[in-house]
Amino acid sequence: MLEVKNICKTFNPGTINEKKALVDVSFTLADGDFCTVIGGNGAGKSTIMNAVAGVWPVDTGAILVDGEDISGLSEHQRAPYFGRVFQDPMTGTAADMWIEENMALAARRGQKRTFRWGISKKERETYKKLLASLDLGLEDRMSTKVGLLSGGQRQALTLLMATMKKPKVLLLDEHTAALDPKTAAKVLEATDRIVNSGHLTTLMITHNMKDAITHGNRLIMMSEGQIIYDVSGEEKKKLKVADLLQKFEEAGSANELSDKMVLS
Repeated sequence: MLEVKNICKTFNPGTINEKKALVDVSFTLADGDFCTVIGGNGAGKSTIMNAVAGVWPVDTGAILVDGEDISGLSEHQRAPYFGRVFQDPMTGTAADMWIEENMALAARRGQKRTFRWGISKKERETYKKLLASLDLGLEDRMSTKVGLLSGGQRQALTLLMATMKKPKVLLLDEHTAALDPKTAAKVLEATDRIVNSGHLTTLMITHNMKDAITHGNRLIMMSEGQIIYDVSGEEKKKLKVADLLQKFEEAGSANELSDKMVLS
């Protein structure tokens, strides 16, 4: 479903601030794969996410979604292929609009606008059912402005909106990093449920080693712009945090680890 072929990205080339962010990175996600990406500071994990989404073009290489080469498309041209949830809970929703209005926008993504009643009774019932699945009580607050929600509630809503129209690939960019541990666990629980029920091909960036091991069927570790470890299936299920720390040590990348990564 997602093919990344030999992509390279260098920021500020030819200057004193030159940074090789991605160095000949390649990987393929099959339909329904849920892949977590772990890495230290400056490892390239956010760069790979932004490269796939088209935030900036890569220097060389190709990116394909469902067999179609999207390397030459801009960020907004790639939008129909992806559902995205960002690290900042304030991104991805309209704060001054009601919950149901935000959901209506997500449901009509890519459709032509017409003059008719904004939200039908049937649509409202569908939104209520979807919100109830989050178990956050939002189904009883559909006329509440999104800006009044907590960070966790807003992030869960963004996740729901990003998957209402099944995307080719779901991109989760450290989507629980700004949340407290209890709320983060609840959002991750909702993530697993939505991804598994929708059989969504998913790429999730995280700094939390435990989360990288617990969630998904595949794990990729990055260091200095390269993939240094790629594990899936039964081998991934047997992983421990100590195993990931050992891999960082073996790659000479222990200095990339932040206190947050180690303590988590």
